[in-house]
Amino acid sequence: MGMVKHAKVFRNGRNRAVRIPVEFDFPGDDVTITKEGSRIIIEPVEQKTDLLEWLKTIEPWDEEFPDVDEDLLPLEDVEL
Repeated sequence: MGMVKHAKVFRNGRNRAVRIPVEFDFPGDDVTITKEGSRIIIEPVEQKTDLLEWLKTIEPWDEEFPDVDEDLLPLEDVEL
């Protein structure tokens, strides 16, 4: 089992809240909460990367794309 620490539960309006110790900090502000019997599991939601942001981080490809239809027969015209 991993690290275990005690934390205080307190009221925040009508909700109960838990102060997360710095040792358990995680990136982002979103979590999922699961209840399994008497256990409550809090897991950070993985941050989704925007496609354009991801494309900016990858290196250009130096390889040529393969000719995937190289061994196929030529297309035939079909009348509908």
